Amino acid sequence: MILIASAFVAASTLCAKQLGVGENAMSPFQITWGRYAFALVLVISIAIVVKPKFTKPDWKLHLGRVTCGLLGVTAMFYAASRIPLADTTAISFLNPMFAMVFAIFILGERVGPIRWGTAALALFGGMLLIRPGSSGFQPEALIALLAAILFGMEVVVLKLLAGREGAFQIILIANVVGTTMASLTLPFVWQTPVSDQWLWMAGTGILMVTAQAFYTNALRIGEASFVLPFSYATLLFAALYDFVLFDVVPVSLSLVGGVIIVVSGIVLAWRENKVQNL
Repeated sequence: MILIASAFVAASTLCAKQLGVGENAMSPFQITWGRYAFALVLVISIAIVVKPKFTKPDWKLHLGRVTCGLLGVTAMFYAASRIPLADTTAISFLNPMFAMVFAIFILGERVGPIRWGTAALALFGGMLLIRPGSSGFQPEALIALLAAILFGMEVVVLKLLAGREGAFQIILIANVVGTTMASLTLPFVWQTPVSDQWLWMAGTGILMVTAQAFYTNALRIGEASFVLPFSYATLLFAALYDFVLFDVVPVSLSLVGGVIIVVSGIVLAWRENKVQNL
């Protein structure tokens, strides 16, 4: 399930990249609207059939979570259209490290030397991907880094929400609010999609929300320490899609940086599970 989710996440970002390049390239804000709007259609359709129970939502947390997520997704979609998909994906995987830092101030969590060490190692891997001060520096990679920071904040807010509300309610509200907020930008960025662009936008939203369903079920069935490291397969799928469709081959430094981030994430997941089981 987690491997399927990883393939779908990478495919969703690939759809966004397809929309953001070429002669009829769309604004990342319009692509983000498509991601939320089509996901919302699918979620509402499921809600009509399943008829889940809802509780009183914490709107402040939802608005904070969706704001971070919407801006993060937009930044990631923009970066994906400008730099290799694998690089964008790898940099976005820095979000657990930023979430760890935010959790210190927001959740009052304590961080030991191992967690700080994995964070520093992951940041080093990110610098290899961004390559500041070198001829291979890509300014757009900083946008991907901004996406990782925003996703890190979203994770912390989601932790607060998860203990109070059901998963389906959180997903539904996220897509309702996300669609509403993204719609506010449409008068400034809208361009009428051609026929295939409607399909790519639908793919962006439907693939992402389907990935979330597989991801949630994987966590429900298996232990997090076993499941989470497999999510890094997203990087492999992203590199594969980029090669097949855009003939992009990752450079050696990108490969090294990606591996370092993945290893750091796996060590952090292992450490978190060990601490929880003490």
